[in-house]
Amino acid sequence: MSASTATAPSDQEHLLGIASAERARLGRMIQFADPATWEIPSAAPGWWNRDVVAHLGAHDTAIAQLFAGEPAEEIDAYRATLPDGAEPDIDGFNAWSVARRSGLDVREVLDTWGRAADAGIAYAAQLTPGAWRDDRYPWFGGEIAARFLVQTRVVEWFLHGEDMRATNGVRDGWQERWQHWPVHLTIDMAVRMLPWQLTRRAINLPGASLLIEAEGAGEGRWHWGLTPDEVPAPRGAPTVVIKAQAPQLALVVGRRLDADQALDAGTVVLGGDVELADTVLRAAQAYV
Repeated sequence: MSASTATAPSDQEHLLGIASAERARLGRMIQFADPATWEIPSAAPGWWNRDVVAHLGAHDTAIAQLFAGEPAEEIDAYRATLPDGAEPDIDGFNAWSVARRSGLDVREVLDTWGRAADAGIAYAAQLTPGAWRDDRYPWFGGEIAARFLVQTRVVEWFLHGEDMRATNGVRDGWQERWQHWPVHLTIDMAVRMLPWQLTRRAINLPGASLLIEAEGAGEGRWHWGLTPDEVPAPRGAPTVVIKAQAPQLALVVGRRLDADQALDAGTVVLGGDVELADTVLRAAQAYV
């Protein structure tokens, strides 16, 4: 948990405005893509570019249904294929839902994603302030608040946009520069999930904390406890320190840039307990 906060927005109007902008940005990139590249591999291992959009469409459809107060039909259908008592696994759902769309025309895959993304934002905008603040929605790994479901969409649209842009003919620099909020929210999500990610790896660090200072587009400062529910003292010395160029750190925690490459290039620099900082950096991940 945080003792000093970065500037990640939590209010409904601001966060949905960011989501709308990132949805539009990804939509423009899809429009600029070379049509022939939908049937070639993306930078996401095992997926063609069309598969990446199919994956986004599955998640965005489910989230739109949840925000509308309806069951997430496809997740329920996937659950029905599992042995009795087994819980849906996100990797299993991703593979299953993408395979279901493999025979669809590319245009249908793209249109389905666009409609689902728009619907998710629209239904989230209709939530009352109390529902936005207090309601929790069933998702992989547990129940999640509306603001964090929306944040996952910004993160996924940003990271998977990079996956597709790597091979879809849309040149580097087409947007001229990195966008602040997708980068910032990707780092923020990884920081918030760190105590859980460390616990999953049986790494227990009571009393330890992390300080991240990121510069450039997406900049921010996070001081975070590395054990669930622990809040570091606001003026306490952090156990580990990560200083970085924000876009490169976002790609590292998004698992799109190898940590060793960023460390060798000096765009990510470790401090404090350097060995532990290295462990923390490699555990950080901006999604389940």
